[in-house]
Amino acid sequence: MNKYILAIDAGTTSSRAIIFDRNGQSIGVSQYEFTQHFPNEGWVEHDAIEIWETQLLAIKEVLKNNNISPGQIHSMGITNQRETTIIWNRKTGTPVYNAIVWQDRRTASICEKLEKEGKADLFYQKTGLLLDAYFSGTKIKWILDSDPEIKKQAEKGELAFGTVDSWLIWKLTEGEVHVTDITNASRTLLFNIHTLEWDQKLLDILNIPKLLLPKVVSCSEEVGTTSKIFFKDSIPISGIAGDQQAALFGQMCINAGDVKNTYGTGCFCIMNTGEKPVQSKNKMLTTIGYQINGKVNYALEGSVFISGAAVQWLRDQLGIISSASEIEALAETVENNGGITFITAMAGLGAPYWDPHATASIIGITRGTEKGHIARATLEAIAMRTKEIVIAMQKDAGITFKSLKVDGGGSTNNLLMQIQSNLLDVNVIRPETTETTALGAAFFAGLSSGYWPSLESLSDIWKVNKEFNPIRNKENKKIIDNWEQRISKMINPKPNE
Repeated sequence: MNKYILAIDAGTTSSRAIIFDRNGQSIGVSQYEFTQHFPNEGWVEHDAIEIWETQLLAIKEVLKNNNISPGQIHSMGITNQRETTIIWNRKTGTPVYNAIVWQDRRTASICEKLEKEGKADLFYQKTGLLLDAYFSGTKIKWILDSDPEIKKQAEKGELAFGTVDSWLIWKLTEGEVHVTDITNASRTLLFNIHTLEWDQKLLDILNIPKLLLPKVVSCSEEVGTTSKIFFKDSIPISGIAGDQQAALFGQMCINAGDVKNTYGTGCFCIMNTGEKPVQSKNKMLTTIGYQINGKVNYALEGSVFISGAAVQWLRDQLGIISSASEIEALAETVENNGGITFITAMAGLGAPYWDPHATASIIGITRGTEKGHIARATLEAIAMRTKEIVIAMQKDAGITFKSLKVDGGGSTNNLLMQIQSNLLDVNVIRPETTETTALGAAFFAGLSSGYWPSLESLSDIWKVNKEFNPIRNKENKKIIDNWEQRISKMINPKPNE
């Protein structure tokens, strides 16, 4: 009987299930979008029950559509939108509040207060993270502080916290297993990346009971099996990683200095720094890349909060495209950006600025501005924000990039990839499988379950689809100069501006 690996890719806008064969080829995909809730300005929420229901639907559909039985699934890997925070009742399985999404900015004031109290350095030294509303810790605090009854239940151990991986595993195992992996744990502001444990001092500062937290496991080990309520044959769950770390592994960035960039809702650039954490002097995050067989690989990461989300904005709010895939053709209707710079700070600015209050701007509009100019400037904005992060990482690690591996939905846009290569002045390499986030989860699962025998066997699977080489011209300098001048004015305005 043929055996396969099932990967769950629990993203920010959709629940997906992908089946991979031994060659790392995707043989079936099912996807369901779920609702985005924006209850207040800067707030972003999901219904955790809807996440679960759409994910289960996607799993059942991909098996049915490909005529594969649960018994043919060797093991399952899970990758997820990181930092999104869910707290639920252990007895009833009911969330006490909507999932607060990583993009949500409501806890910016909590972070600012902690910074004023001089706590920022302590958090950075222990977690490698900056105090920002992006991470889970302050979201947990906000939910607990929102209702005295919720706080009381948490202190009694009646509630469970988890990022989306924990929530799905808890549901799939009928409440038998409450775990998270080390990569998701490292994004909470609560996990010490040096001792590899939940840090009591940080928990005390945020007033979060330890009883709330999941057990931390490695990225590649069996943590449980699915309940027979859902599938007639139980499926081992043997791989977990946050989406960006899964993509790092799916791209086979397993050596120090290897770098990948994922173009999704946001843009996430990660560099493997080996077995020692590198402290950033340029506001990058020091984080855990992955852990296999007790060995931890650390990483530097820079996050852009808005990437594909800017394209969605052009589609949903401006209506200048009717589907995200149309942006490439629209951008190619013009030769250049027509003097437009689009600073896509709809959810604040991430690395290296970390300004939660920044808002977006389209600068340089004239009577001659066309839709194509705005489309092109959007792609350039995605590439420029990535460039800023890559430059900062180079400085931190003391390594000059020779190439950038790319994945995610945006990497299929040839124009964007060419712009990226031009502005970075390095080769941009797209693999045959751009589903590298899901593939990374599959690799972690299949490695621990024995589906694939070794890291070397995984490296043999990874293959190049297309390489983009930089085209050097004056237009690149103009894009970069305009960007730097305009973002500088936005971040550091003069008193009378």
